Amino acid sequence: MTRQTPEELASAIKEEARRLGFELVGISSVADPLHEASFADWLRQGYAGEMAYLTRTEEARRHPGSWLPWARSVVSVAMNYYTPFPRETAPRGTPRGWISRYAWGDDYHTVLERRLDSLLTWIRGEVGGIVQGRVYVDTGPVLERGFSGRAGIGWIGKNTHLISPKQGSWFFLGELFLSLSLPRDRSIKDRCGSCDLCLKACPTTAFIGPRRLDARRCISYLTIELKGSIPVELRPLMGDHVFGCDVCQDVCPYNAKAKPSKEPAFHARDGLHAPELIPLLSLTDEEFRARFKGSAIRRPKRRGFLRNVAVALGNLGSVESIPALVRALSDPDPLIRGHAAWALGRIGTEDAFAALAEANRHEQDPDAKAEIEQALMGEEAEAIVDSPSDGDPEGRDESRHP
Repeated sequence: MTRQTPEELASAIKEEARRLGFELVGISSVADPLHEASFADWLRQGYAGEMAYLTRTEEARRHPGSWLPWARSVVSVAMNYYTPFPRETAPRGTPRGWISRYAWGDDYHTVLERRLDSLLTWIRGEVGGIVQGRVYVDTGPVLERGFSGRAGIGWIGKNTHLISPKQGSWFFLGELFLSLSLPRDRSIKDRCGSCDLCLKACPTTAFIGPRRLDARRCISYLTIELKGSIPVELRPLMGDHVFGCDVCQDVCPYNAKAKPSKEPAFHARDGLHAPELIPLLSLTDEEFRARFKGSAIRRPKRRGFLRNVAVALGNLGSVESIPALVRALSDPDPLIRGHAAWALGRIGTEDAFAALAEANRHEQDPDAKAEIEQALMGEEAEAIVDSPSDGDPEGRDESRHP
């Protein structure tokens, strides 16, 4: 144990945090987050979609002192996860999808939590006596960007991401609440200026305005948080995204010179940068869990992820994906069957429509059946389905091929 002034202890904590791999670290008070009122209004407007947990924990997020009365300071940290593989480097040929960079490596929750636990242990050893502490990494009722912004790590940009003037926005955030009173760092003023590249680049026009995101249209929400069917009108706008997006960060000028992460756990696993989509569509539940063990990709579970893969294949329109999509019409999960039907209808070949017509005769789930029937409503589909087959002189409507 060493005797230190609060200023010396704060400096030592930052030094130890950087030694543990956190590129950015700052200290703030436990006061209500600066944007807590706008967060409440955002919830009232319904922009959170089906993320009911945000509404359930609204008061705790807005007023952290109400449930952490012992806390006096918050140590906010940031760890870079950028890996230099742009979309343009994806191999061509077989259909491939896009997974957000943050999910290419190991699950960030585990990585950051362990480092912050180590930091807390170090602080207790340094101070001596009893030091209360609580670690949060995107898991508790904490408005992380608010604390990180107040601690001087960055400012909340127009794309709603926290942006550091030196590091950009490719980093994970974490907080360590402490019962120690420590000197606070200065916040950073907004430096977005008149730039609105992120707002214009959003594929689904999810931004209502600067720092105002309608999550219900955001590709990250649609592919990760949304548990049910993706709205039909948004599917064509999702392109090849199967988990997350990154577009609003890709175009940000502060990310133009982003440096690769030094953390090996965040380096891309094999097959996660622009993965081949067709093999993914045949994963069983056991295979899905095994392949993405220790990965954030497990969050939407098999049904959500394969739903996303089907949509991406439909948007890519590759005829070589038809056999896999046809097999998906028999998947045990009706959510996957329905989105596979949409994809086949979008590809729109005779074989695709024939498979849809066959599936329509056997489908029992009302939602999946509605998807199949909707996919068969196009003029081209009707022409194929209604045309008599050479092998059927009676010309029955359900006849397709001998």
